[in-house]
Amino acid sequence: MLGPLVRCDASWSEGNWSGTKGVPMRSSQQIRNVVLVGHNGSGKTSLAEALLFRAGVITRAGNVEKGSTVLDRNPEEQARQQSISLDVASFDWNDHRINLIDTPGYADFRGEALLGMSAADLAVFVIDGVAGVQSQDEVLWRHAAELGLPRMIFVNKLDRERSSFDRTLAQVRKVFGSHADPTELPIGEESGFHGVTDVLTHHAFVYDSGHAEPVDVPAELADAERTEHEHLVEDVIELDDDLLEQYLSGNEPSPEQLEHLLHDAVDRALAFPVLCGSATAPIGADQLADFICRVGPAPGDRGATVVEAAGEPIDVAVEADGEPLAVVFKTTIDEFLGQISMLKMLSGTVRVDDTLVNTRSGARERLHHLGSLVGGSQTQVDTVVAGDIVAVTKLAGTHTGDTLAPEGTPVTVPFPKLPSPVYGVAIAAAKQSDEDRLATTLHRLVIEDPTLAVHHDDQTGQTVLSGGGETHVRVALSRIERAGVQLTVDDVRVAYRSRLVAGTEVEGKYKKQSGGHGQFGVANVRFEPLPLGTGFEFGSEVTGGAIPKNLIPAVGAGVEEAMARGGPDGFRIVDLRAVCTGGKYHSVDSSEMSFKMAGSRALREAIERVGVEVLEPVSTIDVHVPAAYHGDVLGDLNSRRAQVLGTDTDEAGVTTVQALVPTAEILRYAIDLRSLSGGSGSVEVDHHGYQPLPENLAARVRADAEASQQ
Repeated sequence: MLGPLVRCDASWSEGNWSGTKGVPMRSSQQIRNVVLVGHNGSGKTSLAEALLFRAGVITRAGNVEKGSTVLDRNPEEQARQQSISLDVASFDWNDHRINLIDTPGYADFRGEALLGMSAADLAVFVIDGVAGVQSQDEVLWRHAAELGLPRMIFVNKLDRERSSFDRTLAQVRKVFGSHADPTELPIGEESGFHGVTDVLTHHAFVYDSGHAEPVDVPAELADAERTEHEHLVEDVIELDDDLLEQYLSGNEPSPEQLEHLLHDAVDRALAFPVLCGSATAPIGADQLADFICRVGPAPGDRGATVVEAAGEPIDVAVEADGEPLAVVFKTTIDEFLGQISMLKMLSGTVRVDDTLVNTRSGARERLHHLGSLVGGSQTQVDTVVAGDIVAVTKLAGTHTGDTLAPEGTPVTVPFPKLPSPVYGVAIAAAKQSDEDRLATTLHRLVIEDPTLAVHHDDQTGQTVLSGGGETHVRVALSRIERAGVQLTVDDVRVAYRSRLVAGTEVEGKYKKQSGGHGQFGVANVRFEPLPLGTGFEFGSEVTGGAIPKNLIPAVGAGVEEAMARGGPDGFRIVDLRAVCTGGKYHSVDSSEMSFKMAGSRALREAIERVGVEVLEPVSTIDVHVPAAYHGDVLGDLNSRRAQVLGTDTDEAGVTTVQALVPTAEILRYAIDLRSLSGGSGSVEVDHHGYQPLPENLAARVRADAEASQQ
């Protein structure tokens, strides 16, 4: 069944055909999947609005501050005036189909940007022309580089006071490298900004009438335009030996040849064109759309998609007549439509009512409804071709990251690793009647946002909601309350544990007479503390029938139940071996219950005799920061009782510090790191195990535990 998936020698190019309701369906070569990324507040959503306006999809561009944009639709986004989840808007432009993916720029929602990148073939970095390159621009650029994603840069807000294209370009080249080549230059500055020049074609456009009007390149820009043109040529000319030879002989490539070279350079992530404009004016948005269609990569230009089949990599070509293969890169839940799955077709063609199989779960999923998205609006389509993005409703058993393929085709599309939750709060329904609704709402949130996590800690009794940071969690809490659930919110309590400090042998006795049959059981038990992380072991050395064989396991069950209840501080007891060495029983009054109680009492006696030590949870953390913050991070970790395991600095100048840190010391570390690193740092956290807590701290922990029990 895998044979049709490995064809990589053809591309489909039969032109256009119409779907339902007049939605034009494009060939794979006519599709452009573009993700807008960048720091929060750089104007990504405003740029999306400008593109939709220029494309005629909307009659007027919405305003982020007024909450009137097509893509920032939910109340949390409108209240915060910022995107908190990715959204898709598809539109036609010059015989092409552009699937635009708008993403959040705030660090807490970095996972949404990664989901958008996973579905895109081109990333347009929107840079604030006033603030310049900011921390999340750098973080997201590194992610795009790791994915090998082609990139362009759009310098925005050039009509604002204190904006500067030259200053921003210098920052871009310093941070992103010298291959960030301007393909446009601005005409005018700040409030006088009113047009752009095209460095490739030596054309210029002004927007004095509200629309692009061709003009000659202004004289004051002629030298700069020529300089940047030459710089661009020199950056890409080496991609073609014949053109290089001609260039060295004094023959400059034509605009068409230069555009072709630039397309190859962008596709291979060797050059990063820099365009400019103002999303709110709007100036330059139409030129950006033109440029994306002319120079941006089509879905198949980056080569075949590598998927896994039976553990082996297989190349899947982007061709319409191949086996259908799709990946879900985002899931949302609509109040009326239910679950909406956003798919990217990697291969093949699907039509309404086709059936594919979820290769993770094995569930058959019928594609009842296929829709082209513009924010919350869908336009039905009949057919979706390889490379395109489409929304499908009511795939209840399919979630973000799942692969859909024909039955009998066991392939899986590798999915990018998403940021792990690093900050949490304890939540509970304020009213018992809301508990079911809370559980339903939490389930929905996790389906929509896989970077959120919910778990219940049996020891502390807390339900913990975790996310990428404080803002991420606050947004989730707001959504829960908007669903009608009143919440109580508390700090997360650390789940300490305890272990016997020494071995001992004790007698556990349970005797009860209440008329009729009584309860009688005596168990002699030897206890030994085990190495950390070993768990619980139970054995028997009973001889001579002192305890019937069928009752001996009850002793172990009683010990284990007592371990879960914990010692005098309430902390669960772990890493213990219990061996039943003997005891006594009564032929009438002994039972499993009596020997469970005997085992439980034996452990209690052992605790009173030798005592317990407090164990604290320890986490492994990987801290990623620019090398300039390396020393600050190490100093901060030392103050948190961390054990640094190693450091490494990559070619991009990012230092990774790996350390073991007591979990209690990093409950707010994601927030503190952001402050320490100017927003440029990130952290990954995984539970490692437990270690003894220093006695001076253990005394305080015990006191706090006793106070909470009163």
